[in-house]
This record gives sequence, C-alpha cells and structure tokens, in this order.
Amino acid sequence: MNMRMMLTVLSSLRELRRHEQWTRSHLEAYQAKALQRLRAHAYAESPFYQKFHKGHTDSPLSKLPVLTKSMVMEHFDDLVTDRAIHLNDVKEYVASFREGERYLGRYWVNATSGSTGQPGFFLCDDAEWAEVLASFARAHEWAGQKVSLTHRMKMASVASTTPWHMSAQVGATLKSWWMPTLRIAASEPLEGIVAQLNDWQPEMLVSYASMARILADAQITGHLCIHPHLVFTSSEVLTDETRRRIEAAWGRLPFNQYAATETGGIAAETTAHQGMSLFEDHILVEVVDEDYRPVPPGFFGDKVLVTVLFNQTQPLIRYELRDSIRLAGTPDTIGLPFARIDAIQGRTEDTLHLPNRSGGQVAVHP
Repeated sequence: MNMRMMLTVLSSLRELRRHEQWTRSHLEAYQAKALQRLRAHAYAESPFYQKFHKGHTDSPLSKLPVLTKSMVMEHFDDLVTDRAIHLNDVKEYVASFREGERYLGRYWVNATSGSTGQPGFFLCDDAEWAEVLASFARAHEWAGQKVSLTHRMKMASVASTTPWHMSAQVGATLKSWWMPTLRIAASEPLEGIVAQLNDWQPEMLVSYASMARILADAQITGHLCIHPHLVFTSSEVLTDETRRRIEAAWGRLPFNQYAATETGGIAAETTAHQGMSLFEDHILVEVVDEDYRPVPPGFFGDKVLVTVLFNQTQPLIRYELRDSIRLAGTPDTIGLPFARIDAIQGRTEDTLHLPNRSGGQVAVHP
C-alpha cells in the first residue's frame, strides 16, 4: 500500500471511530443525509436509476424496488455513473488483469465467482476503495488490534489468490511495511501451506473456515508451529467444533466478519464476542422475507437488502443478497450505536449461532 492510500484509509478509519461514539438518533440522521446524497447522485448520473426509480424519487427507502445482480449486469453500462465505463471493457480488463493496474487508470474492479449462475463485476474509485479497506481495518480494531502507522502486523491469508477476488485485492493493497502479507491459495497441498506458514510466522491468520480447522489440527499435532495474535475465518460456516479446535490450537477465539464482494465489510465481531455489529454508517441493511417484507429482530429473514452509502461509481440501492441472518433484539454491552447480527444461516441449511463468547465466521458473498 502506498503512503497516499494508507493515509486515506487512516483518515476514513478515524471518522469511523467517531461514529462509534454516536447515539442511535445521531446515526439515523447521518444515514438519512448519506442516503439522500447517494440517491441524488444516482438520479443525476445513472440512466438506469432514472428509469428504475421513476415515480419513486421521493419515496422512502422501503418503498423502492429491489435490485438484483442480474439487473446490475444486464444494465451495467447505464447503472454506473461514469459514462466511460463499459462492461465489455471491464471483462477484458479482468481477463488480462495485472496487479497494480487500475481499470481506466482509476477504478478497482472486484468480481464474484459466478457460483450463483452469473459472475458480477463491481467497481470503486480510490476514495471508495479506501472505505472498503477501512471497513476491514475496523474489524481488526474491533478484534483488539489498533491500526496505525507505528504498528506492524504480519498477515497470512490462506484463501483465494484469484487476482480479481476481493480477498486477494484487499490483501494485495494492504501488503506494505505496515502489513507484510503472505497469500497462499487454499488449493495448494497442505504440506506446502504448512511449510510456508512455519517460515512466515504470521501474527494474523485469515483463512476459509474449513482450512482453519485443518490448520488448527496441524498445529495441535505439531506439524504447524505458528502463534498468531488474531485468527479470522472466511467464506464458510464456522461450526462449533471448528471454533473449539481453533481455540485449542492457538488459545484464542476466532473473530467474525460478514462481508460481500459488492459491499466490503458489512458487520464484525468485537472483543465482547456478542455476535456481529453492523457497519450501519457504511451500509444500510434490511432483513426481509421471500416477499421482501421486513423481518423483526429475533427471526431469520430469507434475504438481505443492502444499500452501500459510500459508493457513487456503481450505486447499489436495495441490492439483494440471498443470505439469511437474524438480528439481535438488544444492543451490545460496549455501547456501539449499531444493530447486531446474532445468527447467520448463509445459503445452506447450516445455521451459525453467535451467542456470547462465541467464535466466528467471515461470510463473503460469492
């Protein structure tokens, strides 16, 4: 990460810290203003939203139509707010991706895998990408690790190394003096992964949940010998048994983070281990049923609708994620103004419960 980007991320992070001191009413006033700015920009610059929200430009958020990934991709060129952006060019850029090279010299491109039937492409300019990075930095701070220019943290990621995958892009951007980073493909042979980790000795380990279980077992049997201060898991449901194995291996609980390619960080666990607090100053989250009716705290929804407040390049307003989450009915005990997720079902029949002192999951929308 270059110094300019690092300073921008730190500036964004300082602002996010201030938001954590707000009252709920202060947060809601901020959300209303940020949403108004986002919608005004979309209506002025996006031909798609001019049609999609026609007759609804003064309607409350809950009355707006729902946006799906297929709609985003079908109307890509009209949805983005920079008329120089074209989907065919984005696809060519991704196909010939070279690390450090931005699309049109100024846009970061993240792509979903297409596991739900269609790949998606999502763009950020530098300022918006800094907000994405700040969301992940916030998760580190909520796990007890201060992010600053004076503190280094060696990280190892055992996940996807596909260059256009968000986890790879974040890791590549963060790689610097402040966060030396080793990225290992989870598909590599275990013996090679263990050897690289033993040599690297990471202070922070980020891994798919299933791989974290395998690595924890390798640590317990003595093949792996690392001593991370922080353990984050990613992409898959983290079972109670895997959580216990991680704690047995390294003497510490993993931390939750809920994220998506389209949004960056959505929620994260704090040191209180009371589920995951939503980043409601970054993203508006609606938990709804199959018919898009709101679901109250204490009950699982069928879908999540997200509105990304900081991205004006590719506005996502009431964008559908097919995740099933349950909001907690009470605030956390450390005074954050944000609502909490206390359980995630994801897109499988498995349910991840997040009681007090629970471990965690990073659920990255594929």
